[in-house]
Amino acid sequence: MIDKSHKRHIAKAITWRVAGTIDTMLLGWLISGNPMTGFKIGMTEFATKFFLYYLHERVWYKINVSKEGVLRESKKRHFAKTVTWRIVGSIDTMFVAWFISGNPFIGLKVGLAEVTTKMILYYAHERIWYRSKFGLPKIIEISNEEIVNQDLVRNNE
Repeated sequence: MIDKSHKRHIAKAITWRVAGTIDTMLLGWLISGNPMTGFKIGMTEFATKFFLYYLHERVWYKINVSKEGVLRESKKRHFAKTVTWRIVGSIDTMFVAWFISGNPFIGLKVGLAEVTTKMILYYAHERIWYRSKFGLPKIIEISNEEIVNQDLVRNNE
């Protein structure tokens, strides 16, 4: 059985790939001047990036869990994830666009153009998913007063 965090990361990978693929197809078309080249770049990249994005999510999930099992979230973390993903994603795009178009300069141009568009899209995607509870374990909130009372009971036993 797949745990909830895997379901969340698969769902995030799907939603991100749809948004990212549309962006890449448009950039590939605009830069190459050929809509079919843009389409081929986008479709090839869909497969490669889906896999890479899932791995990226798993790595960030593993390094973000505290010893107590609590997920730490912040805008700084989302920004760092944005930058690391963009590095991985742009390298992949450059090679895919070069391979599909046969022109290394088209690959370079598409990869460089998407640095800006994808960072904006990715940050927005992370902020939207941050607000979603889909696939997250339920967290029981305990007040500081309850913790103190539990400690007092244990100390008096």
